[in-house]
Amino acid sequence: MLKRVLVANRGEIALRIIRACRDEGLTAVAVYSDVDRLAPHVRAADAAVAIGAPPPAESYLDIRKLVAAAQATGCDAIHPGYGFLSERAAFAEACGEAGLTFVGPPAAAIRAMGDKTEARRRMQAAGVPVVPGTAAPLRDAADARREAKRIGYPVLVKALAGGGGKGMRRVAGEAEVESAFQAARSEAQKAFGDGGVYVEKYLERPRHIEIQVLADRHGRVVALGERECSIQRRHQKLIEEAPSPVVSPALRRRLSEAATAAAGAVGYLGAGTIEFLLTPGGQFHFLEMNTRIQVEHPVTELVYGVDLVREQLRIAGGKSMRIHPGLLHPRGHAIECRITAEDPFNDFLPAAGVLHYLGVPTGPGVRWDAGVEAGSDVTLFYDPLLAKLIAWGESRDMAIERMRRALCELVIVGLPTSQPFHLRVMDDPEFRKGELDTTYLERAGSRLLAAAPAPGIERAIAVAAAMLADQQRTVPKSVDGRSPARPPARPSDWESAARREALRD
Repeated sequence: MLKRVLVANRGEIALRIIRACRDEGLTAVAVYSDVDRLAPHVRAADAAVAIGAPPPAESYLDIRKLVAAAQATGCDAIHPGYGFLSERAAFAEACGEAGLTFVGPPAAAIRAMGDKTEARRRMQAAGVPVVPGTAAPLRDAADARREAKRIGYPVLVKALAGGGGKGMRRVAGEAEVESAFQAARSEAQKAFGDGGVYVEKYLERPRHIEIQVLADRHGRVVALGERECSIQRRHQKLIEEAPSPVVSPALRRRLSEAATAAAGAVGYLGAGTIEFLLTPGGQFHFLEMNTRIQVEHPVTELVYGVDLVREQLRIAGGKSMRIHPGLLHPRGHAIECRITAEDPFNDFLPAAGVLHYLGVPTGPGVRWDAGVEAGSDVTLFYDPLLAKLIAWGESRDMAIERMRRALCELVIVGLPTSQPFHLRVMDDPEFRKGELDTTYLERAGSRLLAAAPAPGIERAIAVAAAMLADQQRTVPKSVDGRSPARPPARPSDWESAARREALRD
């Protein structure tokens, strides 16, 4: 049974895990780099440990420091969140060697699903449909050329390790194979430390559909419906929803059966996601498995009435999951917009700076999962995700209207964000009709990414700027120029004596 959990992450997912720990009656210990010293997740935890300089390699990606932090604070488990070390088999192994419970799947499952060709072999053996492609890494460009010709153009040259669209190139014909092979291999080596690549068939205009699964130590594997994740930019998801507007109950059952078979084939444990490509003709093919909690997990939580992070913690502690397969029916519809520090009207260029003002939407059916607040310093060291805005409604149309209302209420001053892009999507006829696939942004980009701000955004910015100016005039400052409400410099200043005593238990 778990008692104290080190949260080996930052931002909104760290805060999300800390809250789940509280709900589950567990003590949560945060870690932070120098630049995150005053971050919300640090103050929300029961204790916090400094782990180094801002570059991830010197802090959040340093396995030795994270394990040492867990041991020094008496933790018995580590939750990796998503990103960083969440899908590194070596991290799961290091936790086990240190006597710590890794809140996630076994290292063997991470390794099997992290190697794309090994995953394809496992899925084929389990009867899960896969995209036609190679079953072994490519030796050289000549090998790539032969396999591409056998499969039939267009094809994708893809990295064996990692994800997120890195190490991936579309090849329309033989003349492009050499350059695509070299580019994919080089990018994969830089991103994942593994330059291995393979080839698979490029499917024209598929939908990206994923199934959430949970597996516990008592042999139960359940699927919690699908998420529609087709709105992407360079293979990075921007908007997700559940359920998909085109998945029927019969197709959902087939997808769920394939997903649970896929998880069972690698001895999975905990929360994971099986990703599929769904063709216009209704055929689906295994794409990959994400062996961690997903960024978009809140839409599943809202339509199925579960807390996936609490279930992760329960499963890691040896308990049975509280989900009964016979009761898993989606209720209503949920949509998530990723609010990122990027300029959508300048090729989504990442932005950095101080978040001067933040007005958060509220009201029925609205959820705000964030890792920032007014006064937060947003840097280029980490992923640009600031927060996730989620809306639920009894129908898809209601969810869209609530999301639109929430986006209009959201006010962010200090740096450009993806907010106006999301507002335009909510008003887009194709989106509202559910006519989506992975090329949606390519087709709709001209009308969604024109330079003028979306209606209402200019007014919101003006209102926020006025509020900020008024706030700066009226809020008293301390002797060092900071607001008295600003967090103190050290976690020990806010950690109560009772909490410090709890750490010594």
